[in-house]
Amino acid sequence: MSRLTLDHFQGVILGLAVGDAIGSAWEGMPADMIYSMGPADRIVEHAARDPIYYTDDTQMTISVVQELVERKCIDKYSLAKRFAENYHPDRGYGQGARRIINAIGFGEDWEAIARNIFNGDGSLGNGAAMRVAPLGLFFYPNFDEIVIQAELSAAPTHCHEIGVDGGRLVAIAAALSAGSSGSKLDRTSFLQKLLTFAKTEEFQWQIEHALQISPFQTLIAFGNSLEAHRSVMTSILCFVDSPDDYVATIARAIGQGNDVDTLAAMAGAISGARVGLSGIPDYLVDCLEDNHKGKTFLLDLAEDLWLAYQSNQPNRTL
Repeated sequence: MSRLTLDHFQGVILGLAVGDAIGSAWEGMPADMIYSMGPADRIVEHAARDPIYYTDDTQMTISVVQELVERKCIDKYSLAKRFAENYHPDRGYGQGARRIINAIGFGEDWEAIARNIFNGDGSLGNGAAMRVAPLGLFFYPNFDEIVIQAELSAAPTHCHEIGVDGGRLVAIAAALSAGSSGSKLDRTSFLQKLLTFAKTEEFQWQIEHALQISPFQTLIAFGNSLEAHRSVMTSILCFVDSPDDYVATIARAIGQGNDVDTLAAMAGAISGARVGLSGIPDYLVDCLEDNHKGKTFLLDLAEDLWLAYQSNQPNRTL
C-alpha cells in the first residue's frame, strides 16, 4: 500500500466542499424538478461561473479536520467544542444539530440532548457521514482505527447506531477510494469490503442489494433523504459506478433530489479521495467561495492534515 499524497487530501476536502456547494442551491427539490431545470450534468457544468457557497456539511468537516491536525485523533469533547466555535447558523444546519450545538455553546448537557433527540433514540441522520471522509484518509491503511475514530467523530451529535454506521461506512469508503487510486476500481470487491464493516441490518441489506444490481441502475431503493440509511449508500454508489469521473459522480448525486447538498458532499468527498484535487475541474474549484474559511483556507487545511498524516507514518519522509 502506497502512502497517500497531498493531492488525495486536497481532493477529499475540496471534493466535499464543491459537491456541497453545487448541491446547496438545489436542496430539497424533487428529482423531476431538478431534471426539468437542469438536468444535473448541466447544473454541474455551472456555466454561469457564479460563486458557490458551502453549507454546514463542509463547516462541520472543518472541525473534524482541525481536531485531527491538532490532536491526531478524535476527542469527542474537544470536537464538540470545535463544532460550537465554528458554528454559523446561516450555513443551513438542521434542527437537531442546532439544538445540540447551542447546548454545547451554552455549557448545557449536550450529551443528554444528543442521546434523547428525535423521540429518545438519538439521531439516525447523515450528519456524522457528511463530515467524516477526510478521517478515512488520515488513518489509512489502519481500518480498525478508522472505525474507532469515525465512531468517536459521530458521538457529539449522533447516538443512534444507524447514524453512527453511516459515518463509519463513509470513512471506510473514502479510505478504500484513496487506496485504490492509480489502479482500476473493482466495484464488487469495493462493496464486499464495505460490507464487512456494516454493523446494522439496514446497511447490510443495502450493500448486499448493491452487489446484486448492475452499475447505473436506479438508486431509488437507497433513498435521497437525510436519514443515513436513506442517503449514504446512494452517495457511495454514485461514486463506485463512476469512480474516475468526479463530475459524473456529483451530477448523479444531485440528480437524486431531496437532500442534494449532503448527497453530493458525501459522493464528492469519496470521489475526490480517489481522483485528487487534480481530478476536480478547475472551473468548479475556482468558483468555490474564498472568504476567510473558503477555498484557500480549505487547501491549506488539507495540507496541514496531510503533513499530520505523514508525521504519523512509520519511517516518514516529507
